Amino acid sequence: MDKYRIMIVDDEEHFLKLLELNLEMAGRYDVLALSSAIDILGHVQAFKPDLIILDLLIGSTRGVDVCQKLNDDPVGKGIPVIIFSALDKDEDKLKVFKLGVVDFLTKPLEIDVLVSAIEKALKSKRG
Repeated sequence: MDKYRIMIVDDEEHFLKLLELNLEMAGRYDVLALSSAIDILGHVQAFKPDLIILDLLIGSTRGVDVCQKLNDDPVGKGIPVIIFSALDKDEDKLKVFKLGVVDFLTKPLEIDVLVSAIEKALKSKRG
């Protein structure tokens, strides 16, 4: 069985590594972990992820801006995005959902909640 390609973008190195290891241990995913959104479109074009998991704040970069870049890109616009954040503000959720984000999760993340959100997003992508 082919594995799903998952891209994770978060500037918290420890958290990023933890997510990467947990998802790889699930055995269903190939994971590309990025600590920066710089050249995200280049990474998307090279890796061709089935799903992107994106922090709302990545250093000085806002996840909302990254979502807009993805929506403006022919390859990026078809990829489901799950946003996560330590902030749980309705206005942030509204902004990202308007950009087509499929789910918004609050840190700290339980791995089983994340995997469930991933599976739900991948299922909806398959139709």
